[in-house]
Amino acid sequence: MSRFFWLREDRAVVARYGGYVDATHRWGLPGASCHTCGVTWSSTGHDYPCVDLSQLPERAEFETPRPEPFTEFSRLRELVRPLAPPNVELPPGTGFGPLTGRASGKLAAFEWLTSVVLVRRDALEQLQTAGVRGLLGCGTALRFRQKNPPELLELQIEPRGRLHPDCIPPDEPPPCPTCGRFALARPDDPVLDEASLPTDRDLFRVGNFATMVIGTERFVDAVRRLELDGITFRELPTR
Repeated sequence: MSRFFWLREDRAVVARYGGYVDATHRWGLPGASCHTCGVTWSSTGHDYPCVDLSQLPERAEFETPRPEPFTEFSRLRELVRPLAPPNVELPPGTGFGPLTGRASGKLAAFEWLTSVVLVRRDALEQLQTAGVRGLLGCGTALRFRQKNPPELLELQIEPRGRLHPDCIPPDEPPPCPTCGRFALARPDDPVLDEASLPTDRDLFRVGNFATMVIGTERFVDAVRRLELDGITFRELPTR
């Protein structure tokens, strides 16, 4: 039976190293004001750093974070949909393109910006050599203060699989039929829906809770064997 682990930042390592990354994606979908549920919102955890909008004539419309009426948000979403991976949701706040910003100090093999996962190129290559499947490293546009800085890549981690209905409160309102907003708070004891989990990759996000990054046993074993730091693991049950 496959085992799955919830991956999070190892804050003890971050505190010991003292480095930092302060950056945002070059482009992004705006937030949306929904006329059906009455909420203005933006998502976290939906980022496609390998998607390049530089040739899109309307690219300037994706450079300034802001809320828009849902109809205008939908128009912008359709402009970028052909450039995004097939069959992915593109909710309000979806980011595209390289991380731009600053970085400094000593950094772990894995660095985190909320749910964005950065990895040193050497660590990514080690994981790929070890047989970890489906890792896509995308270039960043980070400015370092020190000489000979590490090359940091952002992992493009697509949402796959879902939380099991058993860990969602029965009185939780369903997603908005217009904008798709699902106001679920993260369960204290998440359970993964086994039938929905991917079998072709070792790293993915939870489809209906994209801030949660999940690794397979193969991924976790490789990270531990290679002694790559900056990441913690919590095994999750499946049902």
